[in-house]
Amino acid sequence: MLDYSPLWETLKKQGKSQYVLIDNGIDKRTMDQLRHNRNITALTMEKICRILNCTPNDILAFKDEV
Repeated sequence: MLDYSPLWETLKKQGKSQYVLIDNGIDKRTMDQLRHNRNITALTMEKICRILNCTPNDILAFKDEV
């Protein structure tokens, strides 16, 4: 299962809000997908990493489904 909680922690550590993503081209539908731990494209993941100057490990974790 995908878990985007590292994204929210990375934003918090950098002192940024989700609006920095929206202002840089991440649409509201994608933000909703992130909030609900749904799939996003690799291109979107790359874009988020570039915006936040981070790696995929800083925005995504995998958790075992029970």
